[in-house]
Amino acid sequence: MSDPHPARAERDDNRTLLQRLIEFIRPGPDSTDELMATLAEAEDKAVIGAESRVMLEGVLKLADMTAGDAMVAAPRMDLLDIEAPLKALMNEVIRTAHSRFPVFEGDRENIIGVLMAKDLLKLLRSPELNLRALLRPVVYVPETKGLNDLLREFRVRRNHLAIVVDEFGRTAGLITIEDVLEQIVGEIEDEFDEDAGDQGEVFALTDKTFRVAGDTSIERVNEAFGVDLAAAVRAQDGDEDLPDFDTIGGLVSHAMGHVPRRGEFITLANLNFFVLHTKSGAVRWFKVSPAVPADTATQIAAGL
Repeated sequence: MSDPHPARAERDDNRTLLQRLIEFIRPGPDSTDELMATLAEAEDKAVIGAESRVMLEGVLKLADMTAGDAMVAAPRMDLLDIEAPLKALMNEVIRTAHSRFPVFEGDRENIIGVLMAKDLLKLLRSPELNLRALLRPVVYVPETKGLNDLLREFRVRRNHLAIVVDEFGRTAGLITIEDVLEQIVGEIEDEFDEDAGDQGEVFALTDKTFRVAGDTSIERVNEAFGVDLAAAVRAQDGDEDLPDFDTIGGLVSHAMGHVPRRGEFITLANLNFFVLHTKSGAVRWFKVSPAVPADTATQIAAGL
């Protein structure tokens, strides 16, 4: 059907003849890779900024990602036990600093609801309340769920957390709206990440201890404290075949033999490494001080 107002369509097309000729000779991108290259070219020409390009690329990559790509794996999930006493629940909420928690009964696989951290305050005011009454329904999504669709569902349902299940219906992990948004805008920092622009550095504190980012290179830490941490771990393990680690977080996790948790510590090369903050199973910040007796170190760790 022809346009009943051809003159109007002609007026609405404000492109010059030269622009239309260029578009005819050089059509727009036909693939994601070509579009990425176009964005890089736009940045080079100062049409868009570097941060805008990164975000736009994140939006494009989101279309090819699934919940399984961005989830926190099941072994790293912070869960609450419905049978735990209120004090234990409060300690876990304070330790992890999350706002929402999957709650299980009996077995970690048996997730019966999601608890908002703020709802625990109701129990403090009215201990006679039943914790089960405060639980919110669990939202389950398959590992293959596209992040585009998941973000849309989060917005429509006003939900911020979902449990990811594998093809057999078993819990594979959990994913939050923050995990999805971070694929677009990058790491969303919290109060522990105020120095994010200086990641990979060592900061001196007023109490003569140091705050060290978990992604700091081992070489940087060795230089700052005049030690050889890899040699210390080899001596501790009695094994010369130490895997290659790039960051202090990876080396300490290996030395501990498990994913570190807030409040834990280890002594290496006459230095105590206290775990200050973790996220998604990785140590974000350590507090480092000269080695002190084990009982003193335990008291310090308990106060973190």
